[in-house]
Parts: sequence; C-alpha cells; structure tokens
Amino acid sequence: MKNRIYTLKITISALCLALAYTLPFLTGQIQQIGNMLCPMHIPVLLCGFLCGWGWGLGVGAIAPLFRSFTLGMPVLFPSALCMAFELGSYGAVAGLLHKLLPRKKQYIYISLLASMLIGRIVWGLSMLIFMGIKGSGFTFSAFLGGAFVNAFPGIIIQIVLVPIIVMILENPKVLNLNDR
Repeated sequence: MKNRIYTLKITISALCLALAYTLPFLTGQIQQIGNMLCPMHIPVLLCGFLCGWGWGLGVGAIAPLFRSFTLGMPVLFPSALCMAFELGSYGAVAGLLHKLLPRKKQYIYISLLASMLIGRIVWGLSMLIFMGIKGSGFTFSAFLGGAFVNAFPGIIIQIVLVPIIVMILENPKVLNLNDR
C-alpha cells in the first residue's frame, strides 16, 4: 500500500511539474492578462494539497528554475529565483496546512488562502533581498502591484478552481491518497 501511494504521489508531482511548465504557453497567448493568470501557481498548489508539503515544495521550487534554464523565461535573476521561493512556499504551506487541518471544505479554503498569502509575502521578501543585491529598490507599492493588483485575475481563478479540483480528486473513488 505504501509503495502504491508513493508511486501515485511521484506521478502526480511529475504531472504537476509538467503542467507548471506548459500552462504559461497557453496563457501567454492571451493578450494583456496572460501573466496575470499566474498559470504556474495552480499545479503547484494542487501538488501541495494532493501529495503533501515536501512534494509541493519541490515542484514549486523546481518549476520556475526549470523554465528559466530551458526557455529563458522567466528571467533567472531575480524573477525565477523569487518565483522559486514563492511557489515553493505555496506548495509547502498548502500541503502542511491541509495535512494538519480537518479535511472539510472550509479548511481547504483556509489552507489555500494562507498559502497564497504566505507565498506572496515570501515573494516580496525575496524581491526585496534580490533587488537590493542588484542595487535596485523594491518599494511597498511595487510589492502590492506585483503580488496582488497585477495578479488579481489569477488569485480569483485559484480561489475558484483549486478547492473544487482538490475536493474532486480527494474523493476515495477518484484518487485515494489517504495516508495521514
């Protein structure tokens, strides 16, 4: 049973990494709001919820770096590095809170919102540090713009889609990952 769950988790993690790599190709075609949809965030959040904090952290940290090294987008410094910290935080916090809190609908939303907030704070702190290293500034208004205002369409999509997908996939008849 343990080997089956491990195999399932590694398979789901690989699928989430592949989605995080390819979804920006689809959303990038949408003029004006392609990047605002935050396409890499959804697979990372799902990985954290479905596979646990360690897998979510790994997929979240690897995805932007992998895209940067293979495609040059996002630019490695500071964008991809900051995204690696942000997305790693998303996956880790989502997985950790989902494991610790009761498996009820409202707690999925609490875990999601907390991971989104913490991930954005981690992104802001990373940008502050890396922009300081670069010799540039990173203001609070730049943080608000990058973390919330520009990402608003993506935030709404995440709040709508992620809990629905988690509830569907965690149904024991669909995907049985209960190993807590």
